[in-house]
Amino acid sequence: MNSSRNNPQFGPSADTAAQCNASDLIAGFISSKSFPCVGAKSALNKDRIRFGRFASLGSASNAPQLNDALLAFSAEFENPGNGPVSYMAIFDNDEPLSEMEFEERLWEQLQSMHDVDQRRGFDWNPQVSADPGRHDFSFSNGGRAFFVVGLHPGASRLARRAPMPCMVFNFHDQFESLKASGKYQSMQDAIRARDMELQGSINPVLARFGDSSEARQYSGRAVEAGWKCPFHH
Repeated sequence: MNSSRNNPQFGPSADTAAQCNASDLIAGFISSKSFPCVGAKSALNKDRIRFGRFASLGSASNAPQLNDALLAFSAEFENPGNGPVSYMAIFDNDEPLSEMEFEERLWEQLQSMHDVDQRRGFDWNPQVSADPGRHDFSFSNGGRAFFVVGLHPGASRLARRAPMPCMVFNFHDQFESLKASGKYQSMQDAIRARDMELQGSINPVLARFGDSSEARQYSGRAVEAGWKCPFHH
């Protein structure tokens, strides 16, 4: 495993990244001492993260393969319990992306995936809204709802500054389960405390799960007050 424990910027150079196995590179990013997400660390340590490598982020050609990967992931973890579990899609982008470019590509990718999902006859998960402006929105694939987290080298937030562009898919129903068990708030408080220690502030777009549209959080960019999500169902 290639770890970046001693580098608070989380990452080797682009040249080093090109020579490393992508999943090991991302695993090193997560296992870095400074990385704040305790849920991701737990999932990695317990072998509850699945990795997939795909072509350039935002490409419609990725969508069928990525949809298939999430279907397999959902089947493997049909009842994930309260232990964190995630699917990490890693993308081979040759050119560096600004925060705005990454955000655009992320939503293009999700739109392409949704278009494939519709063609395959899957309905949107009935427990969440398909309107990204609503507080109960969550992305749906194969009838399963997901909370999506974008990571990439150009992120202004160190917690999101992964060495390669990634989209992390987390089960929406697991967040609901964690809330019901009382574990969600303590986990989020721990993440925020570590994020404050890392960067001196908390990401301004973060909200407690279910308090506002999670679409505002997906890319990690501090979106404007009047921001409109480009995704449509």
